Amino acid sequence: MSGRTTHSIAHFEAPFVLGGLEGKLPAGDYDIDHDEELIDGMSWLAWRRVATFIHLPARTVKSATSQLVAVDHAELETALRLDRENAA
Repeated sequence: MSGRTTHSIAHFEAPFVLGGLEGKLPAGDYDIDHDEELIDGMSWLAWRRVATFIHLPARTVKSATSQLVAVDHAELETALRLDRENAA
């Protein structure tokens, strides 16, 4: 199977929490990577997400170290939705 990685940026107005990570993460812009695999047997190209990763720290934080941490895509989407709702 072929694979690809797509990139996006998640913007948080307020600190947020994601399972598997200790404490609250600060507000800011975070690079997000989505690993996808090609679904075989389709008559058109179709991709399935197999993993989602967040880059830590946020883009604006200058740090000598960085981490790429696997997160649950649905939980990330929920955190983004709640952040948008609370900012409105």
